[in-house]
Amino acid sequence: MTWQPKVYLHQQRACLHARFVSGWKSQAVFEFISFGIKQAWACLFGGLMLALLLGTFLYYPAEAALSRYDFITLSALFIQLLMLILRLETWEEARVIFVFHIVGTIMEIFKVQMGSWIYPEASILNIAGVPLFSGFMYACVGSYLARVWRIFDFKFDRFPSLKWQGLLAVLIYLNFFTHHFVPDIRLALFAGSAILYGPAMVWFRADEDHRPMPLLIGLILVALFIWFAENIGTFAKAWTYPNQNAGWELVSWAKLSSWYLLMIISFVLVAAVQTKPSHK
Repeated sequence: MTWQPKVYLHQQRACLHARFVSGWKSQAVFEFISFGIKQAWACLFGGLMLALLLGTFLYYPAEAALSRYDFITLSALFIQLLMLILRLETWEEARVIFVFHIVGTIMEIFKVQMGSWIYPEASILNIAGVPLFSGFMYACVGSYLARVWRIFDFKFDRFPSLKWQGLLAVLIYLNFFTHHFVPDIRLALFAGSAILYGPAMVWFRADEDHRPMPLLIGLILVALFIWFAENIGTFAKAWTYPNQNAGWELVSWAKLSSWYLLMIISFVLVAAVQTKPSHK
């Protein structure tokens, strides 16, 4: 019989619920813990990537024949394949990750050429000086959003039209390139995202019942945690900003706005592969 992770996890949840839940207080605690466990499960790919960056930063031998960056790239590919084989990730989620990998790599090449940040170590598996693992770092965002959508069984009120979401995503992506040459329109993009997502409500199921949250708040919180993750990545010298050349320091808070906008691109890609975005 093929192992079914979803069936196994539901069985374990039922056993724990029967053992520990006896009233509304214990149910509230159970649901809070369930929320944390599901979030960690949704972050599986991103968490493994961060562990890989930190682990190789601390322990990877400098004299190894294979460069650290190339080892990270091959390991990231292995993790991706393993998640598919073990059915920890669906093919639809893998498709989002692949698209975002390409989108991220193209932007990485441009940004590195513009001097926005650098990759200080050598590698063979690279394009124009950008190691291929960089695309997986962007794919972590797509992986998380695709997995959290499924794991929490998202439903929506006032879900904005995919046509307008797609237009916003295209403008955001173009602005990451054009702001080096023409005025930055990110303030207008922030306003556009507030207009689109401000009225929307996402309903998520941490345990038995769906709970509401304003979609815009959810998107901001995701961007904040991506910023936290980026600090770990730069600490591990996976990439370096110009102000970190003399030594590591906290990533600028201004990058939070960039991650918010980039995360919207990922959200739209995930929404696009949902044949019928579920509405409550």
